[in-house]
Amino acid sequence: MKYDVIIIGGGAAGSFAALQLLKRQKKVLLLEQNNFIGKKLGITGKGRCNLTNNSSVDEHLQNIPHNSRFLYSAYSKITPQNVINIFEELGVSLKTERGKRVFPVTDKAKDVVEALDYKIRELGVKFQGRKVTEILVSDKEKSVCGVKCGEMEYFSDYVILATGGVSYPQTGSDGSGMKMAKELGHSIIKLSPSLVPVECEEVFCNNLMGVTLKNVVLTVKTKSNRRVFSEQGEMLFTHYGVSGPMILSASAHMLGEANKYKMDIDLKPALSAERLDDRIRRDFDKNLNRAFKNSLNDLLPKRLIETIIELSGISPDKKVNVITKEERTKLCKLMKSLSLTPKAFRPLNEAIITRGGIDVREIDPKTMQSKLIKGLYFAGEIIDVDAYTGGFNLQIAFATAYVASLLN
Repeated sequence: MKYDVIIIGGGAAGSFAALQLLKRQKKVLLLEQNNFIGKKLGITGKGRCNLTNNSSVDEHLQNIPHNSRFLYSAYSKITPQNVINIFEELGVSLKTERGKRVFPVTDKAKDVVEALDYKIRELGVKFQGRKVTEILVSDKEKSVCGVKCGEMEYFSDYVILATGGVSYPQTGSDGSGMKMAKELGHSIIKLSPSLVPVECEEVFCNNLMGVTLKNVVLTVKTKSNRRVFSEQGEMLFTHYGVSGPMILSASAHMLGEANKYKMDIDLKPALSAERLDDRIRRDFDKNLNRAFKNSLNDLLPKRLIETIIELSGISPDKKVNVITKEERTKLCKLMKSLSLTPKAFRPLNEAIITRGGIDVREIDPKTMQSKLIKGLYFAGEIIDVDAYTGGFNLQIAFATAYVASLLN
């Protein structure tokens, strides 16, 4: 049987492309190696699904550090507000939270997946839980003519490849789509993790495992002191280093190896060094005859106190009324700049997204069609474009899928 369009990959991009094509009454075959769509979509945003960001197109593009210009045309065709409207038309009530992040009102990613699944089935999608092993191309015309799934063949003059990157491989993002594209002559920009936790040298990270810091400022600099990231937010310590929203965002700015950078945490960003010193002196005055180790309970999370005391070099049993000004100054500096030494990013399979993918120079940005193979289109994370956290990466998936579905 011949189809109008074959879509490889039933993730965010693939299922969204299917929705647009079915609305135009195209005969669509959706091939997904899982037995259902949206496996990764169903776990995004810690299971809440940060669907997009309720901001302007310009703001979106500013949050795409890599190849944002490639997306100008796509974002002119489908804006973040258009995406919001489409999902609300599917029956998903949405809300906008801090940072203009858009979530379903229910805070359940599965509601987004189920709404998409219900609609494309209602519109008549042909779904097959099969893994595509080859894209068939007419050698004479260098154009798509179908796909193979093992011994099975399916035919179409249009194929949308939307198999994702290589992060979260357990969801089906195993790099098979990039392999097929490479076999057809496409260049693959080196794959690396982005929006990923960071391993650190400091032993105290393991001691602080599970401790969450809120409203702290993280600054990342190169070894030559060039600042590449600074943001206030939330992070947490792990047995290997640090993670959390702010760390994931920072990793997107850390190009190359993690050990080329250094991190500093301002534990008290609302206080200048002078005001922090005043605060410490007031706390000491309240605890004049107490040991240093018992004087910081109002200033720091309980589990962080032991680490700060150790790093300060001040004896934990020293009475606060004999702590010197020099010791207090060192304590202030430590709280205003707790240093971390990155040594590596966590593995690709722990990254939220993949940096790298199909070279955008080989894709027409106005159509998402391959410049090498007629009738082959790309959508989503398989393309070498990535963004910061906040709903921007899913917007990229939806925008590229929408443009690919136009089949121009």
